[in-house]
Amino acid sequence: MPYYLFLTFIFIFGAIIGSFLNCLIWRLYTGESMWNRSHCPKCKKQIAWYDNIPILSFVLLKGKCRNCHRPISWQYPAVEIITGLLFTLAVYLNFQFPISNFHPEDSGQNFKFLLLLARDWFLISVMIIIFIYDLRWYLILDIITLPAAAILLAMNLMLGYSWQSLLFSAIIGSSFFLIQFVVSKGKWIGGGDIRLGLLMGLALGWPDALAAIFLAYFIGSIAGLGLIAFKRKKWGSEIPLGVFLSLGAVITLFWGDIILNWYLNIFKF
Repeated sequence: MPYYLFLTFIFIFGAIIGSFLNCLIWRLYTGESMWNRSHCPKCKKQIAWYDNIPILSFVLLKGKCRNCHRPISWQYPAVEIITGLLFTLAVYLNFQFPISNFHPEDSGQNFKFLLLLARDWFLISVMIIIFIYDLRWYLILDIITLPAAAILLAMNLMLGYSWQSLLFSAIIGSSFFLIQFVVSKGKWIGGGDIRLGLLMGLALGWPDALAAIFLAYFIGSIAGLGLIAFKRKKWGSEIPLGVFLSLGAVITLFWGDIILNWYLNIFKF
């Protein structure tokens, strides 16, 4: 199979997962069951399967519900496209030519390859949920972060990560936010940020988790100054930290080694 065709299939798969994530995000907010049929959130009309095809249906419907003709949020195609791109990027950056990594005589190596890919895709999906939910409703849900932390810990242990390193990283990640929470009496950050720090520590390990946190604060500072400059926010306004932490986690997942090497080289004489 040509490599570009393989990556195309990965993008389609990622877009399908993105469609699921959109549904999960909305139903976490509304409390609806995931077993219910998809419906328009405005007119409540059930959505036919041919109107629920990732990206394509939005384009064909011109961004409007077939029944009530009211606009469909741009979040839906955006999340589908971004998930597809990130899933594809995870394959491209980590594995280059994945088919050549499979060896019929080495089932253990093949399992590790697939587990690493599943770990990356799972982490990307979790961070997309956190990004969107915190961006829209300024809340990081424990029902997402805590189970995800346990799953990612199990995956990393199966991949051969040191449990001592993961534990140390989790303590540092959660303590970084816990100290801020205690000092500010909950005014600077929320409890959800503490659990997200724990998740990042168990997912990324040491020192990548710390790099992701500092990268998130750097991006958040620039974004905050930009919002103030354009009068979208005022000094002291609340900014959803989970948005930048999830972004920092994904960037570090892909380019953590490059970021750390660049940072360390600054202090070389």
